[in-house]
Formats: sequence, structure tokens, C-alpha cells
Amino acid sequence: MKKIKSYHWWCILLLVAGLTFWGCAKKEAEPIKIGGIFDITGPTSAVGKDYAQAAKDAERYINDNGGVNGRKIQLIANDYAYKIPEAVSLYKQYKDVDKVFVIQGWGTGDTNALKQQVNKDNIVYISASYDSALNDPSKTPYNFYVGTSYSDAIRLAMKFVKDSFSQMFPEAGNRAPRVVFIYPDHPYGKAPIPAGKAMAKELGIEVGPDEIVGLRAIDATSQLLHMKDFDPDWAWVGGTTPSTSVVVKDTAKLGLRTKIISNVWGFDENLIKLAGEAGNDRIYGMAPFAFWGENVPGMKAAMAAAKKTDPEGIHTVRYIQGWSAMMVMWEGLKRADKAGQLNGPGLKKALESLENFSTGDLTASISFTPTDHRPNTALRIFKMSNNKLVPVMGVSIDREDRFLGW
Repeated sequence: MKKIKSYHWWCILLLVAGLTFWGCAKKEAEPIKIGGIFDITGPTSAVGKDYAQAAKDAERYINDNGGVNGRKIQLIANDYAYKIPEAVSLYKQYKDVDKVFVIQGWGTGDTNALKQQVNKDNIVYISASYDSALNDPSKTPYNFYVGTSYSDAIRLAMKFVKDSFSQMFPEAGNRAPRVVFIYPDHPYGKAPIPAGKAMAKELGIEVGPDEIVGLRAIDATSQLLHMKDFDPDWAWVGGTTPSTSVVVKDTAKLGLRTKIISNVWGFDENLIKLAGEAGNDRIYGMAPFAFWGENVPGMKAAMAAAKKTDPEGIHTVRYIQGWSAMMVMWEGLKRADKAGQLNGPGLKKALESLENFSTGDLTASISFTPTDHRPNTALRIFKMSNNKLVPVMGVSIDREDRFLGW
């Protein structure tokens, strides 16, 4: 009997030990949860759908390629339809229920609405808004993004307007270039305008009256007629691709000579179809990201991942934007995990250790520091010509302290 009892005790002990080990292993294998706030049905869904798809495809790619040092990630993706209250509600769910410490976010209005809470909760927030108000870590230490900031982009646009003026408008003689700003009455549209006007003044560019064109505009004739008296050489447009194409077509329809230069979200492969012939040699765009299918090292993985979801799918630069945000996050997670700090503060610290991090030329190299969350200050300028997006030049601006945070 004693031997039988002893045998049973050993079985019980082994069973308990096995269950304990299995439970620990299971806990260790739980995926790292990542919140996702995307616009799939709202006013910016024309550019948001491809971005969101890239984030989902990147989740699978990361898990198929080792995860975070062997641990999988889980992207909890939701459509907030570009509604700030819905973004706030999703944020609370991710924080309180899903216990995330990193979120892939979207717009300028919602990202700014959440920034105080994000930084209070020590949750890293990687947005698709490149608002310069989010890149000063003395004010927003947990906010990051991977595209050249809207303000640096508009400064570079003004510099391009000035530097190319005599060549592009030889009939103007010695007068100053004339520029107007067209944008939606929304935080995204308004955010970079002060920086653009300040740079224009610094460069001696004459600025005309602003015009407001909504993200879902189908006509911009009245606004363009308002600016006709000023007769600008250039109009900066800060919308998305559909509204930008409306401005382009109506500019041509009215016979205006004004050229258009667009922010990142108003210039992509769909512009060729939307703007038609009116866009050729009229519209230029700021391009912080590689376009779909460009021959750069980082493109192969992105295209292969997309093909697994849709073998026939043709994507846009929006896919590359979402993909790049996930790849930079992945690098940060791996570094944080290696340092034994897989949490919000640890991920923040890991991202701030990135110095000239290569995305395979999907973007300019990425650098963050504890005092500067500008990812880079360089991009390319493209134009639409012969129904193609054609590179014009690469441009950059010094990483000056005076430009940090605005």
C-alpha cells in the first residue's frame, strides 16, 4: 500500500508540475496586443482603407517572420469612421479591456484629442497624422509617426516654390512668387498652415487669401473664382486625393494657370484616374514614402505580404505608409523585449534609440531621440505628367530646434 500511495503522490506531483509549466508557457505565448484605430468608412476612407489593410497584412508578416523575438502580435483593428468620440471610446477599450501599451492610430483631430491621455497612461501612439504638434517629446512623449511632418513638408514646398520660380515662371520677371493655401476646415487641413505662411514670409513669397475645400467636396469652383483676382502661381492643397483632384479639375476647367502642390494625403496613384488629363504638368506632390511597386529594397516584402491577402490586388502609397508604421513599431518592440522592457515606457525608450534606421528606402531613414520625435526632415517631390507620377527632386530641410513641435 505504501508503494502505491507513494506512486500516486509522484504522479500527482508530476501532473501539477506539468500543468504549472504548461500554464506558464501558455502565459508567455500570449500575443502582444496592439490597438488599431483606422478610417475605413469615413471622410478619409479613400486613403484609409489601404493603410488599414497594410497594418493587417503586416501583423501576419511579423508573426510569420519570428514575431517579437518569438512572441506573436495581435492587431485589434477597428473602424472609427473619422469620428473623434468613437476614437476616444476605442482608446478606452484598448486601455481598460485589452490592456495594450501601443496603438496604431489615424487622424490629426483624434490623435490630438487623445494625446494627453496617451501620455498620462504611458501608451505609445503611432499615428498616421504627421502633425508637428506631436513631435516635441517635452509635450507629447508617447506620440510617434514615421512620415515627414506636415509642417516640414509645407516648408519644403515653399522652398521648392521659391527655388524653382524663375525656371517655371520665366514670364514673371523679378516679382515675388504668389501662393494661396487651400485646405479643409479640419485639424488635419489647418495644422501646417501657420508653418507654411511663416516660411513663405521668410522666403519673400506673397500669400493670398485662404480657401476652404472640404474632404468630401465635389466642386471647388466658387473657391477658385475667389482666388482668381489674386492670380497665384501656386496653390498649396491640404486635402486627400479625392478633394485634391476636384481642385485640379476645376482649376483646369476655369482656365487658371495656377499650379497645384499637394500634401502627402492628396497625392497618390489614384490621382491619375481621378484628375485625368487636367493633372498632367499641373499637380505636384510631397512624397515622404515610396510609391507602390517602386524598385527599392523594402518593397519586396510589402508586395509579397499584400499578395497573400489579394493575389490580384494593386495598392497605393497608402499601403506603404501603413506598412512602414508597423515595421518601425516591430523594430521598437524587438528592442524593448530584448532589453526586458516590453511595456509602454520600454517601447518609447526603444523607439528613441533608433538612429538612421533603414526602412529599405520606403521612407528616408528614421531617427528618434528623447528630445526630438521628428522621424526625418526629407522627402521627394513628384509631379503628374503623361498620366504617370514622375519624380522631380529630393528635398530636405535642416533639423532646426526652432521647427520642433510646430
